[in-house]
Amino acid sequence: MRRFWLIFAQATTIALGVVFAVRVLAPQWLEHSAEVPGQTAGLQLLPAAPRPVAAPATGSYSGAAQKAMPAVVSVTTTRAPKPGRGSLSGRLFGGSGARPPTVGLGSGVIVSPTGYVLTNDHVIEGAEDIEVKLADGREAAAQVVGRDPDTDLAVLKIMLHDLPTLAFGDETKARVGDVVLAIGYPFGVGQTVTQGIVSALGRTQLGINTFENFIQTDAAINPGNSGGALVDVSGNLLGVNTAIFSRSGGSLGIGFAVPASTARNVLQQLVQSGHVVRGWIGMEPRDISPQLAQALSLPVRTGVIVAAVLRHGPAERAGMRAGDVVLDIGGQAVHNTGELLNAVAALKPGSTAAVRILHQGHEQKLRVKIGTRPQGSSMPRDEEGANAESDAS
Repeated sequence: MRRFWLIFAQATTIALGVVFAVRVLAPQWLEHSAEVPGQTAGLQLLPAAPRPVAAPATGSYSGAAQKAMPAVVSVTTTRAPKPGRGSLSGRLFGGSGARPPTVGLGSGVIVSPTGYVLTNDHVIEGAEDIEVKLADGREAAAQVVGRDPDTDLAVLKIMLHDLPTLAFGDETKARVGDVVLAIGYPFGVGQTVTQGIVSALGRTQLGINTFENFIQTDAAINPGNSGGALVDVSGNLLGVNTAIFSRSGGSLGIGFAVPASTARNVLQQLVQSGHVVRGWIGMEPRDISPQLAQALSLPVRTGVIVAAVLRHGPAERAGMRAGDVVLDIGGQAVHNTGELLNAVAALKPGSTAAVRILHQGHEQKLRVKIGTRPQGSSMPRDEEGANAESDAS
């Protein structure tokens, strides 16, 4: 027994010596997956996130850009010079003094393999010649299929084969904060992609177009981007870039695009008939301000008041009178003239719609037979304001 304990003591001493030597000379050999304090069976505690050393490049939208860029084109227009007395240098040095043609730059989007191109109406307005240049270098003369000044959209046609196209997206699924890309040809420097977010949806009463329902974005949009594409992160067409708010002519991060659904509807109608058909009831709306509501003793503080009705027009025949307040049309509430314009325009001519109004403080429901909005009924662009549609609906 004594011999056994002697052997045990010697073995223990040697083992402790080995452990001490290892702990001093190679402590990493003693590392083990010890149980986390406080961890019990069935409870898994997440380990601390590792400290990043060098973050990899993330957030690239090159896939969306590469998908959309081939279908976004440059639109160059030539306009005849306005009559004038000629340039001073031409008169002084014996020249004819004739003014050169005006060249305009814009953008467009190929939306059909048969050659239909969406752009802005103001890009091609008054143009005698229109040239379209693709991202792959091909060029073609373009013909105007139709124009819709009320939404500032136009459709062109080019005769080329194997055309790239951009699919329409669904802007109704867009949310404020979504990432978007603006693609176009700003300042003539070549095709350019800028990135931003959806800043707001359903912008109206800006005095830009007769019918407004803009997507607002902070993606840089500059002169030459008009008619170009606003695309989502999947590379689908979310809107047609149309206008910017700027005091200098450059981007200040406030740009506006016509939604894809509006552009698609205008495209289809212009291709089919050369013009856009919209509903019309023959009345002049005005926004209700708190001051106006107080002056007229109206029971509402916001909304749309009927400033005038067209004699023998659809609204008058239905019983609508000046001073009435429009509450909703076809079940769709209207809070301002922009909403009323869009609601009436969307109604099919010849159909009948229910219009709920306040007449002398009492609620009434009228049945209005929708007419066809007269062509070219919008006011000139420089006379329009936020509420300046004299025959708006």
